[in-house]
Amino acid sequence: MTPVEKLLDILHLEQIEEYLFSGNTIDIGSPSVFGGQVLAQALNAATRTVPEDRLVHSLHGYFILAGDKTKPIYYEVDPIRDGRSFTTRRIVARQDGKAIFNMAASFQLEQEGYDHQIEMLNVPPPESLISYSELIETLAVKYKLDPKKIVPEDRPIDIRPVERIDPFNPGQRPPFRHVWFKAKEPLPSIKQIHSYVLAYASDFNLLLTALLPHNARLYQGKLRLASLDHAMWFHRNFKADDWLLYALDSPSASNARGFCRGSIFSRDGNLVASVAQEGLIRLVKPKK
Repeated sequence: MTPVEKLLDILHLEQIEEYLFSGNTIDIGSPSVFGGQVLAQALNAATRTVPEDRLVHSLHGYFILAGDKTKPIYYEVDPIRDGRSFTTRRIVARQDGKAIFNMAASFQLEQEGYDHQIEMLNVPPPESLISYSELIETLAVKYKLDPKKIVPEDRPIDIRPVERIDPFNPGQRPPFRHVWFKAKEPLPSIKQIHSYVLAYASDFNLLLTALLPHNARLYQGKLRLASLDHAMWFHRNFKADDWLLYALDSPSASNARGFCRGSIFSRDGNLVASVAQEGLIRLVKPKK
């Protein structure tokens, strides 16, 4: 299967009971299960218990324990409320009987109302930029490294950073960055699938933004990074297989945590989603 086909296969969970689902893991090279995968799988589980005319408008999740990549994950859905306009679900992901993630998600009928948004920054188009994979290959040659040890799998999301940052020698920068991204292949024309893929992709690049002011070097074993929570708000219709701009900033880092935000725009400038995340940023002390 292609990387996108693998992603769609892994995000589509097996239904065991009416409110119980199970899923497996794609190894993207992270020490534990990638947070974006758990987020998207939990959203899939919740969506499949909701009427098709209601789409997700927000989700709020907490990462409790690191997921084991070799074991299945079970998703329990609690049908908290089915209202006239809104539907609420609570989802708990478990491995070996222990909760590793929990999330609340809210779904809504499409309705009319006031409409405004912030403007998208004018940045270079994605066609003028190199992909993250190409950047890693260039840096691997520069530092005489095996690129497969940095990014072991061909990822399903095409990511093209606007600011070209060397993760091995980033320097000190303001906590702002911009990234174009999309699925590498066309997706089915089902809105729910596009929301799963957007949730999956939203976990890339967020926490790294909090490292920019600190000249923090990745891949050198001196940092431990982990998502602590993740929130998303879906504002307008979008396609995850068309180019989307991720405008990221990090207002604060303190107490071994970094707080990051993201605004996701369609190519024509519509604000389609907003993201917020706090993550662990812990300096690893050398062993005596």
